[in-house]
Amino acid sequence: MSTVIITASDVKVLRDRTGLGMGDCKQALVEANGDLVLAEKNVREKLKGKMAARSDRAAGEGCMAIVIGNGKAVAVELRSETDFTARNDGFRAMAKAVANLAITQAAGDVVATQAINDLVDDIKITTGENVSFARGVVFEGGNFSSYLHHDAKLAVLMQYEGELLEQTGKEICQHIAGYVPTPMSVDQTGVCPNLIAEKRAEAIAEAAASGKPANIAEKMAEGKMRKFFEEVTLLGQPFVYDEKKQVRELLPKGTTIKAFARLRLGS
Repeated sequence: MSTVIITASDVKVLRDRTGLGMGDCKQALVEANGDLVLAEKNVREKLKGKMAARSDRAAGEGCMAIVIGNGKAVAVELRSETDFTARNDGFRAMAKAVANLAITQAAGDVVATQAINDLVDDIKITTGENVSFARGVVFEGGNFSSYLHHDAKLAVLMQYEGELLEQTGKEICQHIAGYVPTPMSVDQTGVCPNLIAEKRAEAIAEAAASGKPANIAEKMAEGKMRKFFEEVTLLGQPFVYDEKKQVRELLPKGTTIKAFARLRLGS
């Protein structure tokens, strides 16, 4: 009976791929008769089983990734248990790889495919943490601007048609990221109809209670609704870098913002 020779280089390769200790990797290779591919497969199956038991552990950290190209744009959120892992180069690379897979999907919410789950599982195995795909969104058509905060915990995508300077697009995305209150929609057509009805009823009741004549009360209610829309819609808000201007005033003639997405870690 021949003795299987386990080389140090094979052990190192298996360790790099799985994150296991040298001893565990050597044992896995022995059990696989030196077959590196089989050893990795066996190890991953065992580790996936162990990681399933950790899926209920809190994953309150993570990062975002953005990819833009070929008329499409995507932003995704990946979660981890610790900030240490979230800042790791391997985790960030995985998030980018997930985004590159997600951008091939149709416009709308990203679906966690088997290929995406496989990338996530690899990081689960190497880090030993509860890592997961949280969400993502794909835009298609027109042009795009984006902003990714320095800690990668906040991402903004904006879809528009027409011409827009790169810096202006980035600054509008930064406005979406940081302005309070966070815009609900591009304009009033995107605000929830039920919320509009509620605010309008409040405005009418308040105006009526003022004792003003009906025509004056109606104008008061209209004024309150205009102010409400200016507060909650992107185009109506004062620009964060120059509050003398509304965001709509930054857009060149013929340029329209179609949609935006703001992804903040865990919210």
